[in-house]
Amino acid sequence: MTKFSDLNLNPKVLKAVEEAGYESPTPIQAGAIPPALEGRDVLGIAQTGTGKTASFTLPMITLLARGRARARMPRSLVLCPTRELAAQVAENFDAYTKHLKLTKALLIGGVSFKEQDALIDKGVDVLIATPGRLLDHFERGKLILSDVKVMVVDEADRMLDMGFIPDIERIFGLTPFTRQTLFFSATMAPEIERITNTFLSAPERVEVARQATTSENITQGVVLFKASRRDREGSEKRKLLRHLIDQEGEKCTNAIIFCNRKTDVDICAKSLRKYGYNAAAIHGDLDQAQRMKTLDEFREGTLRILVASDVAARGLDVPSVSHVFNFDVPGHAEDYVHRIGRTGRAGRDGTAMMICVPKDEKNLEDIERLVQQEIPRIENPFKKAKAEAKSKDKDDAKDGEATERKTRSRRGGRNKDAAKEDATVTEAANVEDRPVDTAQSDTAKSEAANAGDSKPASGPGKSASKGHQKSGHSRGRNGNNDRVVVGMGDHLPSFIALSFAERRAS
Repeated sequence: MTKFSDLNLNPKVLKAVEEAGYESPTPIQAGAIPPALEGRDVLGIAQTGTGKTASFTLPMITLLARGRARARMPRSLVLCPTRELAAQVAENFDAYTKHLKLTKALLIGGVSFKEQDALIDKGVDVLIATPGRLLDHFERGKLILSDVKVMVVDEADRMLDMGFIPDIERIFGLTPFTRQTLFFSATMAPEIERITNTFLSAPERVEVARQATTSENITQGVVLFKASRRDREGSEKRKLLRHLIDQEGEKCTNAIIFCNRKTDVDICAKSLRKYGYNAAAIHGDLDQAQRMKTLDEFREGTLRILVASDVAARGLDVPSVSHVFNFDVPGHAEDYVHRIGRTGRAGRDGTAMMICVPKDEKNLEDIERLVQQEIPRIENPFKKAKAEAKSKDKDDAKDGEATERKTRSRRGGRNKDAAKEDATVTEAANVEDRPVDTAQSDTAKSEAANAGDSKPASGPGKSASKGHQKSGHSRGRNGNNDRVVVGMGDHLPSFIALSFAERRAS
């Protein structure tokens, strides 16, 4: 097995590496360091988390161990896409140069120009910068790049995504043609390949993994989620996210949650804090001091959950991140590789979960096409719980019907007896009301007789009167013997006005 001692590094650099606890280089380090020490251009392609930073810092320090920088003329230049990545590279230089007298300057946004100008005026061996701030210093006349001997472009594919390629091309034009160039990227887009063909001279290509592959020690999964209503999608996604975190339990020691938009980062962090989670947000709109403070707390373990935009997809070297949650499916498939690369670093196991809504399914297909594997589906816990509740309701309904049938069968005997009693009572009532029925029958017979008479009836009053005369009473409304019923309508049959005594008498 290859060791760092076999790579012809400076003895003082080797001592710093051993003190940092490293003995054997990673594949990208073992492949890139030897040609870099020979002064050749290097094109390194490796997935994030494989140690690319040390692949160029160690040979750079060895090459710069002899010599001295002049004012405003750095001897080497490292370009990084984000402030966090630039700060991490600076920390690596501090760790590996503690036994050497090399100076460095960090040129990033959010820091005073005055402090950075003071460092450049003294002369620095290593200049670590983001493209925008570097060009700002150059245009102000505070920086001269004609003495750059080694130039490094880190995370070149991220440079492409952030629109820095024109700036990179301009910076290449400001540096000497004889410089040594070390170019590192996790993926190799056609635009990046064009730049390497233009600005690198017969580079040593070191590719330790297939382009855009994910680490094998990362357990991946995706939940296909559909909100009950469109206006509830955000709140229901956050509820699902909390459920996934709780489901992991103690295994989730710390986590990074990635959102596509800065507003969602703030909303998600605020929601997690509301429900008692130790969470904080980090994105490009925050003050640099606040961003660094949040990162330090996350590295130290005082902050459990970091909610971030893609500004944290690169440059976060926290080896013990146990989980990565993609609250949103990344718009660029390559970003997925970098996001989940924050976990499972340095040979550790990691877990990466993603929530995919219907509108993001196309992006999910692009990711699976890029990594050339299908991401395992995780069953939606809410959908499963809903199905179980529905099944339980059906079982309860069946049990209720069975109980009702048993109750009815037990009540069957009593119901029969009650029916007999009801029948008896009904019969008695019919017997008691029989005179009323007789009166009705007589009235009907009288009407039938009148209808069959050759002489037409003069009116309903006469017909009714004849019917009542048969029964011994005169009840026609127009006759002299009619009883006047006060308060009753004309449509009321006259027999209803009889008292019970009169009915019995009839």
